[in-house]
Amino acid sequence: VQLQASGGGLVQAGDSLKLSCAASGRAVSSYAMGWFRQAPGKEREFVGRINWSGRSTDYADSVKGRFIISRDNAKNTVFLQMNSLKPEDTAVYYCAADVAGPNTVGYWGQGTQVTVSS
Repeated sequence: VQLQASGGGLVQAGDSLKLSCAASGRAVSSYAMGWFRQAPGKEREFVGRINWSGRSTDYADSVKGRFIISRDNAKNTVFLQMNSLKPEDTAVYYCAADVAGPNTVGYWGQGTQVTVSS
């Protein structure tokens, strides 16, 4: 499975941004998909994940209520809608497939940079 994240950029605090993750190589419709992020000088951390059907999601406390994960299995794509962005959300964001838990990932994608200015 190859995963390509896109949609990152430079925004101001309070803005919104939507990331996409396109999968190729095989269908990911049976996998839980997730998003992670890594800020400069910090370890990569779990952001959230969505189950195979899209009916169940869970999020890190730091983004709960602001970020929304969704998926389109027909397009083999997962999304991360980020609202009310804060400077502390600045990081490289990675999508992942076959996410069994916050520390268990089957496939990693390349990241996309999100920078939030104050």
